[in-house]
Amino acid sequence: MSSDTENSVSFTTTPGFCPDCGSILPLLGDQGGVTCYACRRNWGQEVFGDMAMSYTITFNSKDTYVSAKEADNENKADGPVVDRKCPQCNNDKMSYATLQLRSADEGQTVFYTCTKCNFKESENS
Repeated sequence: MSSDTENSVSFTTTPGFCPDCGSILPLLGDQGGVTCYACRRNWGQEVFGDMAMSYTITFNSKDTYVSAKEADNENKADGPVVDRKCPQCNNDKMSYATLQLRSADEGQTVFYTCTKCNFKESENS
């Protein structure tokens, strides 16, 4: 086969698509060429035309983590807060979370946490 036959294309495609079968091509790697997933034909970087990829990396500032930690310290609730008396400290507010620990035809288990002393108790409903 001559080099003209090897480099011929079946049809004109948009950059980033295989000129032979029309499938989307994988991203260009470090070696400078790509192999089509569908027809297994190898292509050079020219198949991507003048396409360019850019990206922006945004880092959170240290203040983001400090303010999140302060918010955690201010609100010790592990979930929604309900009026329920803590058996340990008599606080009248407890947060709760539910899980389905038993079979599906039985009720959920509700876990309560005191917002003041962090006492934990559970109730099968």
